[in-house]
Amino acid sequence: MTSRKVDLTSVPNFRDLGTLPVAGGTFRTGVVYRSTDLAGLSDADLPRYLELGVQTVFDLRTAAERAQAPDRLTSGEKDVALDVLADSVNDAAASITTLLDDPSRAEKLLANGRSVKLMIDSYRNIITLPSALTSYQAFFNDLADPAREGAALFHCTTGKDRTGWAAASLLSLLGADHATIYADYLETNTDLAPATEPVLEQAEAKGISRSALEPVLGVRREYLDTAFQQVDDTFGSMDAYFHDGLGLTDELEGALRARFVVAASS
Repeated sequence: MTSRKVDLTSVPNFRDLGTLPVAGGTFRTGVVYRSTDLAGLSDADLPRYLELGVQTVFDLRTAAERAQAPDRLTSGEKDVALDVLADSVNDAAASITTLLDDPSRAEKLLANGRSVKLMIDSYRNIITLPSALTSYQAFFNDLADPAREGAALFHCTTGKDRTGWAAASLLSLLGADHATIYADYLETNTDLAPATEPVLEQAEAKGISRSALEPVLGVRREYLDTAFQQVDDTFGSMDAYFHDGLGLTDELEGALRARFVVAASS
């Protein structure tokens, strides 16, 4: 795939969904982006960020995460708070920062393969929690809203789990194949590496083993496998997830395709 990375040193894992192949064409460039949170957006990176024309920011973090690290919104962007994990307690995807502050608790919770299990449980939550269903429903409805102007950006804290499912489900709705969906999802491991390596080094210095923390700081194919399997187990199919789980109408799905798909030339 062509590189879709947006080079913002202070906001890693930032990329355009544009050019990805979907049913009937490709995802339109410059209209939907995914990233980590914007709390660290620097003055040096600000001009490049402003060039993107982002006017809506979908923040998939918990209220506690938002309070701890508020986004730097700089040009009148609409801030849409969608707390995917509001109905969960101590979800791994939302508790990475607090875990690092308590090394003994982190090692106890994450060692001996428990970190992978925690992440798998988190991906099940992303599909089944009422707060998750409400949040992703709002995400899709707002994306399709004809009154919404400019580009949209969606993110959580590290832009990999809640954000990963937002991207995977959007691409799925637009008819992308699994190879495309998984390639975008797994690209996080490359794009986020410059930010996660220092965290791993600091954690090791505090006594948290790298092997315990790595599964929480990156993404794995089995995590996204879990999400898709949970969709099948709970709803029967992705179509049922969209229609019955999120309440999306055929008209809304058509509006999303019309807005974001560039038809392939004949």
